Formats: sequence, structure tokens, C-alpha cells
Amino acid sequence: MIVEQIYTGCLSQGAYYIQSDGEAAIIDPLREVSCYVDKAKENKAKIKYIFETHFHADFVSGHITLHEETGAPIIFGPNANPNFDAYLAKDEEVFQLGSVMIKLLHTPGHTMESSTYLLIDSNGKEHAIFTGDTLFLGDVGRPDLAQKSNNLTTEDLAGYSFDSLRNKIMPLPDDVIVYPAHGAGSSCGKNMMKQTVDTLGNQKKINYALRADMTKEEFIKEVTYGLLKPPEYFPSNVQLNKNGYQSVERIINNGFKSLSVSEIEEITKKKNTIILDVRNSVDFSNAHISNSIFIGLNGSFAPWVGEILIDIHTPIILVCPNGREKEAITRLARVGFDNTLGYLAGGVASWKSAGKNLSKIENISPIQFANLYNQNRDRIFDLRSEQEYFGGHIKESKNMPLSTIQSVWSSFPKEKSFYVYCAGGYRSMIAASLLKIQGFDNVVNISGGYQFLSQTSIPKS
Repeated sequence: MIVEQIYTGCLSQGAYYIQSDGEAAIIDPLREVSCYVDKAKENKAKIKYIFETHFHADFVSGHITLHEETGAPIIFGPNANPNFDAYLAKDEEVFQLGSVMIKLLHTPGHTMESSTYLLIDSNGKEHAIFTGDTLFLGDVGRPDLAQKSNNLTTEDLAGYSFDSLRNKIMPLPDDVIVYPAHGAGSSCGKNMMKQTVDTLGNQKKINYALRADMTKEEFIKEVTYGLLKPPEYFPSNVQLNKNGYQSVERIINNGFKSLSVSEIEEITKKKNTIILDVRNSVDFSNAHISNSIFIGLNGSFAPWVGEILIDIHTPIILVCPNGREKEAITRLARVGFDNTLGYLAGGVASWKSAGKNLSKIENISPIQFANLYNQNRDRIFDLRSEQEYFGGHIKESKNMPLSTIQSVWSSFPKEKSFYVYCAGGYRSMIAASLLKIQGFDNVVNISGGYQFLSQTSIPKS
């Protein structure tokens, strides 16, 4: 028996490859499916099943493409009702895979179709559970992302989650391995662990939501407390996963087009197009096309694209590091942004050679800012999350999480220079690019972020 977690750090997402006696199953595949097909070929195995734990909101799954390429059926739990051919399994229905079995446990709560897959080995031992967003390490799936129907509230869904965990998952043996769909960094939960594999017994000890003495009322209160507003692109991804989508190969073919400076100018005159610069933050700050948005590939690229751009139908022109154009198009497609029109041929250098204006964003080091702190303490903005902020921040800095910035432009000063920082410089440069577009030419980015600011003499809180 082979069980392999295929983890994608940018999305904090785990897909799974299971194999026994020449038969394979894939759980929650990513949209680009070649890695699963290739792995099965290398192992001389046939993909027999494609299991989905639920309709994902934070990424576009590869179930449809994988079905088209392999002929394997797509399996959902009860209540799914997708708009394509799929097999809707009953609660506790068993699927034979070589000499092992996979049992579907219907575990509604995160969504009403949410299901957990229990792997039973060839000796009949309950070996592992693939919990999707029902159970994370250190947390459980938030109950406010489901497409609401039957007048169910967030509290109702949290109640279902309580019952699912107590009745279906917690009675399993403590040595059962827990394989969740997400880890730390995902917006599908509040406070997930960085680890991506654990035992159920350990989770019963450390996961607040699995306390044995917890009442349903306490569970509902704790699970629903402090939920931030979910990213606005989530419902669009659910619809793609439920209704269908184009293959990644087609999206890449459509978007992998080299565009000249003049072609880009012509396109942007006719369409409300976003120029997305995916280089590193230093290169962007030194020179970029005016009114372009920075979201670098060397970070949590796809989730921040969804958070910032919101509308998955947005036409996008890319400014990329040379050779990473297809990577950028693919990672955009992972979150449903399929409308890439092309990329700037020759990069920023070609824009400059054409005599076009370039913009800059001022950067200063933490040490330089330490000398300016006393005169500017009323104009410092921390772009990290509330949780990070309350864990330690520059004294008198104002917390302005990047996810909220587009609704609070009036909070930033127009007349004087102001300073932005995050943990390491990635989010603050995204914020600076957005502020620049809004006319805040006086924004100054503190490079290195709180990681290095915390080592200076600046007062902390």
C-alpha cells in the first residue's frame, strides 16, 4: 500500500495518492493533473477512483480533467449534486482498491456534502482518514463558507460539524493517521498547525475543537468566534468546482502570448485590464509599469490574487521573470483566474526601451526607519493579520490587514509620507502597489518587515 501526500505550499493544500495492487485513487486533486497521471504510470497502476471531500472554495480542483484523462469516476458524498456526471456515495459506502478499502463517512458541517474517507488496510485495520476541511490539525473547517440553502445558518452548520466529529471521527482509534486538505496559511480555518500529518490521538489532546468535555453550545461558540470575512473569490471557485471548467492546458495555451509594448497599450485602452507584476518585491520597487499591481510568485501568490483581484473574470496581463510565464498562468488558474491575455515581451526593460515611464516605490531599511520613528510614529501601518499584530508590533503602529486595505483608503494620509510593513516585506509591497494606484505617492515600504524591525531599538508593544 502506498499513501502519498502531495502538498502545494502556495495554497496550503494537500492532495493524496493512494495505491494498492496496481490500483490508485486520488483525493482532492489540484487542477493540473499530470503529476497524478504520471505517478500512476510510473507505478504501473490504474487510477480507479477520484474522491472529492467537498466543493472546494479556495482552489479549483482537478476532478473533471482527471476523469476525462483516465475515465475514473468522480466520487462525492451525499448532498453534492454536481452539474456533471459523478457518483454520489451513501454514508459508510465502501470502495475496494486493490487489497485495501476506502469507506466514505458523511461528515457535514464545513459544507453539507463534506465527507471524510477512511482507509482500511489489507488486514482490516483502520489506517488513516482523509478529512478534507472537516478536521484540520489544530482546528476544524470554518462553517460559514457553504453555499447556504434550506435556511441553514453558520451556527446550524457548526452544530452539524460538532455531530460529525463526535459521531464519525472521534470514535476511531487514536493511532489513525489524519490527512487534512489544508495546513497553516489557508483561509478555510482560523488557526491551523504548520504540520500536515498527525495522529487522531494527538489531535484529541491538542485540538480545541475535539475536547471530550465540550458541549455543542461551547463548540458552536468557539468555532464561530473570530471568523474573518472569507475571501470574495471563494463562491466563484465553488461554482467552477460544481459546474465545470476548462482544462489547465487550454488556459495556458490561451494565455501564453508574448505581447509588445504597443499591443499592451492598445489592449488596456479597450479593456479594463489589470497589469499584474509577479516579479520579486525589490525589482518591482525599483521599476514597474505605472498602475500595475504587485503580487509576487515567490510568496502566497494564488490566494493573494484571489483576495486582491476578487473577480475571476478579470483580464490580466503579466509582467514576469523570464521563463516563469507558464508557471504564473498555471497558478492563476488554480484559483479560477483563467483570463490571462498574455505577458510583456522582454519584461520591464522593453517598456523602458520604448521610452515609456516607469514608477518606483521608496524602500527603507529597518535601521533607517529606527532613526525616523519618533517623528513618524503616528503614520506607521502594520499590514499583518490581527493575530500577528497582537503577537507583537511596533508601538503606536496601526493595524491595517492587507485583506481589508481596499475598503479603508481614507485611513492613509495624503499629504505626508507614511510607512508600511508586514512580516517580511511581501504583503507590504502588495499594499504599496495598491496605494500607489490610489494616488498615495508618499507611501514608504519598510523592507524586511517586522522580522527585522523587531531587532531594532524601536519600541514594541
